[in-house]
Amino acid sequence: MKKYVVGVVGASGAVGEEIFRVLEERKFPVSKIVPLASERSVGKEVEFMSQSHKILQTTHDVFAKEGVEIAFFSAGGSVSAEYAPSAAKAGAVVIDNTSHFRMDRDIPLVVPEVNPQDIAQWKQKGIIANPNCSTIQMVQVLSPLHKAFTIKRVDVSTYQAASGAGKRGMEELVMQMQAFFAFKLDEVESAVFPHRLALNVIPHIDNFMPNDYTKEEMKMINETNKIMHSNFAISATCVRVPVLRSHSESISIHFENPVSAKEAKEILSRASGVVLCDEPKEKLYPMPILATETDETYVGRVREDNFDKHILHLWCVADQIRVGAATNAVRIAQKWIEMQEA
Repeated sequence: MKKYVVGVVGASGAVGEEIFRVLEERKFPVSKIVPLASERSVGKEVEFMSQSHKILQTTHDVFAKEGVEIAFFSAGGSVSAEYAPSAAKAGAVVIDNTSHFRMDRDIPLVVPEVNPQDIAQWKQKGIIANPNCSTIQMVQVLSPLHKAFTIKRVDVSTYQAASGAGKRGMEELVMQMQAFFAFKLDEVESAVFPHRLALNVIPHIDNFMPNDYTKEEMKMINETNKIMHSNFAISATCVRVPVLRSHSESISIHFENPVSAKEAKEILSRASGVVLCDEPKEKLYPMPILATETDETYVGRVREDNFDKHILHLWCVADQIRVGAATNAVRIAQKWIEMQEA
């Protein structure tokens, strides 16, 4: 098998670090790793395959200079906007974890378990977009159900971990909890989140839009239908919760025809990337501590609506740093390699 020169932009961030771990765990065919970041991280080292690699500065010419063939971007939308086209121009396939390119008509937005065929569009601009973390786990659950029963509408509420805001988000929550146990919580200011997250929930992720939905909520709405090539109605409410890692979602699904919970569970038990965890009498259901540091989306609490047999309710949880970012990006790269070598 051919091995590839792999660049990781945002190598010192939470997602960048996780990409290195996933590449190593999945025995990705790497001939050379090229860690990239901003000027302030240059010279720092990252570990990959039991070796230390110095971080280089992200520049327009570094991709050609280092011979990068696959470039993972996870350093923020402005960085992707500036440097991803340069990486693509240098001949690399870019897999972008930011929101910058997701709704570009000429750039595929991919969850390999749902729409791997869209990867073939990558040649138009040399870029493949990785969806929003909350979108990824939701479409992994919705897609097999939509194929089997046809969805008319989805209402989702998310319970998103502090790590969705990166390392700084996790550090702020830990600092606030430490302050609580030191009886100094009132002295702590919130810099990452709009309000104190410790012992609180915040129904506000990203900026509010003119329609009173947040950007995070609109990402889930718009990205889902692009990925699934569908046009059903979606409403989302995104909430930050005081959990360090792994996002949870409560989803209500309206179908064209009546669907039983048993039928849905049978479909979900066979779905790629999904683990059915649904034995409420045994207290078995998805939780962040179950999903953390795994590569699957856990789904449970599947039940029929009490008043309308066209509606099912369920609960899903996934590690958003892995399933919602690093693992999905690496899976895209693996599918891309399969297509090149087919």
